[in-house]
Amino acid sequence: MSWQQRLDQALAARHEKAQFRQRRINQQGDARTLRIEGRNYLNFSANDYLGLSQHPRIIRAWQQGAARYGVGAGGSGHITGYHPAHAEFEQRLASWLGYPRALLFISGFAANQAIIAAMMAKNDVIYADKLSHASLLEAAALSPATLRRFAHNQPDSLGRLFARPHQGEALVVTEGIFSMDGDQAPLAALQAVSRQHSGWLLVDDAHGVGVIGEEGRGSCWQQKVMPELLVVTFGKAFGVSGAAVLCQNDTADYLLQFARHLIYSTAMPPAQACALDAALTCIQQGDDLREQLQSAIRLFRQGARERGLNIAASETAIQPLIVGDEVRTLKLAEMLRQQGCWVTAIRPPTVPPGTARLRITLSAAHQPEDIERLLEVVHDAMGQ
Repeated sequence: MSWQQRLDQALAARHEKAQFRQRRINQQGDARTLRIEGRNYLNFSANDYLGLSQHPRIIRAWQQGAARYGVGAGGSGHITGYHPAHAEFEQRLASWLGYPRALLFISGFAANQAIIAAMMAKNDVIYADKLSHASLLEAAALSPATLRRFAHNQPDSLGRLFARPHQGEALVVTEGIFSMDGDQAPLAALQAVSRQHSGWLLVDDAHGVGVIGEEGRGSCWQQKVMPELLVVTFGKAFGVSGAAVLCQNDTADYLLQFARHLIYSTAMPPAQACALDAALTCIQQGDDLREQLQSAIRLFRQGARERGLNIAASETAIQPLIVGDEVRTLKLAEMLRQQGCWVTAIRPPTVPPGTARLRITLSAAHQPEDIERLLEVVHDAMGQ
């Protein structure tokens, strides 16, 4: 098979299964609205849970950081790219979340890949929740360690896997809030099983930090759990981008020596670290925003139940409407867009076969009339 035949075959298969992905240019928008191809929509697809991506304080901090440091880091953090803005934000973030150290990464995907690639060796075992993010499962599959997947949010399933003999070290991998289902992991129970077998716990709390827990400290803080490795990302509630790994001092020193994604990548622009520092302040002072988000979630779920919609058992900003068939899911998403509501169709391989869905995400920026409009449009589309 030639290269061209390989590409043609793979793309044809995606088209045939209604799994072909395309990008659309978002000409202008925020957590509440967006403009695509000259038309305005209510935005129910963003992860900007607190609406901070357009916050004047954060924008101003980035501008001031750029005026001071320029628009780029200038190199890897191991060479010349580690600036005072990075160090100050790392220290403040670590203190806020109760850890000795924080290390900044350019993205959550990179952070997850870096941890697993650096930490795991032959004869080690990774125990991952079956619905863990692609960045975690891919890194686990590519590592020299053995990957064993436990049933979603089932500590007993994890315990049974631990009962099978293994050599080397063990790492348990899960998310705080799952990105496609919006449900929360039983972190305390998972940590208890992990520690019983001398394993470490890695929690990716991309969708929890900033949104839940005291001052928005996230899933682990809310459940009184301190995993050995905590990943937080800044493209959701923080409204910016990037990620950090929270850990103990010796773990941070180890990652600085062996995490290739960190060592061989240009560091995050220091101006971005300035913006993240401002975003952290907004999150710490954001109880009103979190209450607005919770109010939007309650309004949506109540309205969905009244209309008999098949929503998942999620109490978070992620509200999946399970459809099943991929072609119908795409058709429903298009029908919603025709009525001015931008909702994304999520299909395999992102989610398991037979669980294609409309992934509805809510924000503190949404108004009650936005939610009512969405519910009206979804109800009408599902009836057709």
